[in-house]
Amino acid sequence: MGERTTVGGITVIATTAEAGPASVGLVTGRSLGGAVVRNRVRRRLREALAQAGPPPGFDLVVLAGREVIEAPFDRLVEWLQRAMPKEDR
Repeated sequence: MGERTTVGGITVIATTAEAGPASVGLVTGRSLGGAVVRNRVRRRLREALAQAGPPPGFDLVVLAGREVIEAPFDRLVEWLQRAMPKEDR
């Protein structure tokens, strides 16, 4: 299935893939709130991923928990950096 890592309000499931840029999927369930809230969370996660720099050669699924709604942006970037796999695996 893949390696699952949870840090703060973010869970990252990672599997190795073909060489090349990382493939990322975002999951924002209805438990987060209405469509407006879920879309805002997805926008924040996309920008945080751009700053965190997902490692190449992995397929990632990022699941957002309720903590992501109110977390400061810097904390989102930190959570992603800690939860994503390292390139040397």
